[in-house]
Amino acid sequence: MNVYKAARANMVESQIRPNKVTDERVVAAFAQLRRELFVPEPLRGIDEDLPLGGGRYLMQPMVVARVLQVAAVERKDTALVVGAATGYEAAVLSLLARNVVALEENADLARFGRAALVEHGIASVTYVEAPLRAGHRQRAPYDVILFGGAVAEIPAEIESQLGEGGRMLAVVRPVAGLGRATVIVRTGGVLAHRVIFDAATPLLPGFVPKPAFVF
Repeated sequence: MNVYKAARANMVESQIRPNKVTDERVVAAFAQLRRELFVPEPLRGIDEDLPLGGGRYLMQPMVVARVLQVAAVERKDTALVVGAATGYEAAVLSLLARNVVALEENADLARFGRAALVEHGIASVTYVEAPLRAGHRQRAPYDVILFGGAVAEIPAEIESQLGEGGRMLAVVRPVAGLGRATVIVRTGGVLAHRVIFDAATPLLPGFVPKPAFVF
């Protein structure tokens, strides 16, 4: 067993399963995916929020696993990852859904992600380089929308791209302190929010809280 395969097995058994992730499809996706391909070399083998530069991070696998379990992703689903960075979350989703749009505005991160997907042999993820806050209306509506980092609030434009019965997953951090991993479900055109757990996921640049007005 090589060092990365051993680290991946340890991640699954010591972080993902102990944190109430019992969906075997989700567990299998994390066990199968070669995370090291999506991580800059100096950071490989670390299972935390990883800095990618420019205020961007690769999310902690345990957080991603827990929210994807709640999303109950089906093989027929189409998914959007907002802030896909190097593509790890999009690659995990590709093992659960039919196809995935990886939305990323940083060309260097998108280039890294495309190369990792090719090396892993994943063809069902499409990178789109465009501003994150606008989402990607051309492929909407989506069954699943995942934010690749915490957000102070979800833009209405992205909310409108969630299909009926769709599930949106985000760590919401409107003020300083811990964020709250939240699932948002559209039913009958109405969005219902449910907090799942607390998470210290770093904020996505461009989705930070608005500064308070001071008299």
